[in-house]
Amino acid sequence: MLPNSGKLAGRTLFVTGASRGIGKAIALKAARDGANVVIAAKTAEPHPKLPGTIYSAAQEVEDLGGKALPCVVDIRDEKQVEDAVRKAVDAFGGIDILVNNASAINLTGTLETPMKKVDLMLGINLRGTYMTSKMVIPHLLKSSSPHILNLSPPLNLNPIWFKNHTAYTMAKYGMSMCVLGMAEEFRGQIAVNALWPRTAIQTAAMDMLGGEGVGKQCRTADIMADAAYAVLTRSKSFTGNFLVDEDVLREEGVRDMEPYAVQPGHPLLPDFFLDEAPEALARQMEEHGATPAFKPPASSDTPPAANPVESTFRVIRGLLGEDLVKSTGALYRFDLSGEHPGVWFLDLKSGSGNAGSGEPQDAPDVVMTMDSSDFGKMFAGKLKPTLAFMSGKLRIKGDMAAALKLEKMMARVSKL
Repeated sequence: MLPNSGKLAGRTLFVTGASRGIGKAIALKAARDGANVVIAAKTAEPHPKLPGTIYSAAQEVEDLGGKALPCVVDIRDEKQVEDAVRKAVDAFGGIDILVNNASAINLTGTLETPMKKVDLMLGINLRGTYMTSKMVIPHLLKSSSPHILNLSPPLNLNPIWFKNHTAYTMAKYGMSMCVLGMAEEFRGQIAVNALWPRTAIQTAAMDMLGGEGVGKQCRTADIMADAAYAVLTRSKSFTGNFLVDEDVLREEGVRDMEPYAVQPGHPLLPDFFLDEAPEALARQMEEHGATPAFKPPASSDTPPAANPVESTFRVIRGLLGEDLVKSTGALYRFDLSGEHPGVWFLDLKSGSGNAGSGEPQDAPDVVMTMDSSDFGKMFAGKLKPTLAFMSGKLRIKGDMAAALKLEKMMARVSKL
């Protein structure tokens, strides 16, 4: 873990989306130095499913020795951003650091992404980052140690990061393009950098995306907070960099990343946009004794079934029942390629359920496209669906919430 140096004492940070998750972790890290933190986020009233408000985050900042200014801010709203910036300057005399953390995510394909979701992601990730930066920059130019840090990925044009969620990728890359442009525009005046995690980080968003049990495959937000702290305490000449949390910390002398793991020793999910992550993480998984996710498991003395997909569906049919249908309420279609290609369906929407080969009778709620070998691995518990999706091995169209519900059935099948 990276110790505090005290370098942010008296500095004023404007952090968007700081009521929870990575944004709050960065705020708390700065608070330990005695920094002033503007908590700029939407959540003023407790959310029924998500922890934290701007006021609870502000209290945590002050409990750690910092000063806090909670501001209700939807960064799509120009007036709200303008008012929050003015309040920050009135309260603390200026702004030294801007952390553009607020973000929206929706991992669906072009035809499955409603324009409302497209507008949300572009409005928060791209436009919100640009607008907040534009309003804060005049104050940063008056600071002796000005920084902008966007929590966005390296600009990677590998099509794998576009094909499954073009709208989300465009929105996140918009944040990164702000770094690319503003770093050059304000070189010598303001440090502008991007920071991205090597692995998945346990946040409310990841819990919703990954479903039950995904947390143990993640690191805590502390790793991003420590890496952000390292960047924000450097000179303004350090600019225009697309950084990865683990690399930053290694430069600072941190060698052991295990303390950041939610469950030390457990295999970790790679994050998006880093080409080397899947293979590198696969090697780490093998070192931990896990079944490799990116190559077939070692052969055993037991001869394989003539068609493992058929065998899997025989097990699935044995689990069907009204209780499972009631708890799931979705119709799935599997488009399989590879050694055992074909179309299969799983009806967990009507009666006592049904499963088999061929097209479902009604329009499916979820369509999953993958190699038949990966299908077998997922239902055998040897390949996590979230990892398969994030590495491009699984494509999902339709209701993502319904897709996540299927993971519970996979866990039941793997135990049989």
